[in-house]
Amino acid sequence: MSSKPRSVALTIHPLRPAAVAAAAKFIRGMDQRGITCLVNADDRERLAEVLPEELLGDLDSEPVECDLMVVFGGDGNILRAAEWAVPRDVPVMGVNLGHVGFLAELESYEVPTLIEHVASGDYQVEERMTIETVVTDGPGGKELWRSFAVNEVSLEKLARERMLEVLVRIDDRPLSRWATDGVLVATPTGSTAYAFSAHGPVIWPELSALLLVPLSAHALFARPLVLSDRTVVTVEILPGGEGGVVWCDGRRTTDVGTGMIIEIRVGPRPLKLARISEQPFVHRLVRKFGLPVDGWRGAAERDAAHAD
Repeated sequence: MSSKPRSVALTIHPLRPAAVAAAAKFIRGMDQRGITCLVNADDRERLAEVLPEELLGDLDSEPVECDLMVVFGGDGNILRAAEWAVPRDVPVMGVNLGHVGFLAELESYEVPTLIEHVASGDYQVEERMTIETVVTDGPGGKELWRSFAVNEVSLEKLARERMLEVLVRIDDRPLSRWATDGVLVATPTGSTAYAFSAHGPVIWPELSALLLVPLSAHALFARPLVLSDRTVVTVEILPGGEGGVVWCDGRRTTDVGTGMIIEIRVGPRPLKLARISEQPFVHRLVRKFGLPVDGWRGAAERDAAHAD
């Protein structure tokens, strides 16, 4: 380890008292090991109620140098932290205080373990694909909006009573015209989020691919598609609907109307996730979703054995 003083960025769930308690314990542990924790103004206000302010460094000043961002919250908080971390190439480690927490590495009761691993630099960093989305006013037209996503970009209808009319192209070649509630394009990381709820397949995160999922499309062919990571998906808003709204990770949004083009491709910068253990994805999938590994056959056998 370098003798240069280290710093760690930190952010907390905006509503959960448990996040404040867990973060405070972590900050004290880092301070005892000579490591500064940097927080933004909003988090500072809440943490200052339980910690001396001198323990809280400033995350809002630029440039910021830190080794890691630790997030105390669920996957939604990790996506919020990604807005800061991805452009700065800073790894993110999540401490789960939410429900499923696919992106989180640890549970809140494991803060002592977290302190030791972060202080010693004993963690690995894996990269997760992101999506870049560009909205233009037409084919080859003026750029109107640009954003990135870790999980998915979704196009959704604005009016409940009217479907969107869209033409989807893959690498500039028409795929299908759909009257639909929307279209989403997800990363493997996002395949267990919105895309999963829309009946898309689960894609192992180490794969490099895009997932295209139409949402309640009125069409003969409207199946989810797994695409190459070199694919460019374009969605054109056709006349006949009320327009739509584009969301990136359910956080950043813009309205779109007739003639506009949404262009979606793999992003230039990945999300870096810090891990302290090699945990197979199948184990995470079973644990987070509470999958009944034995299935109904195993349950029947157990019931029969108890009856005997």
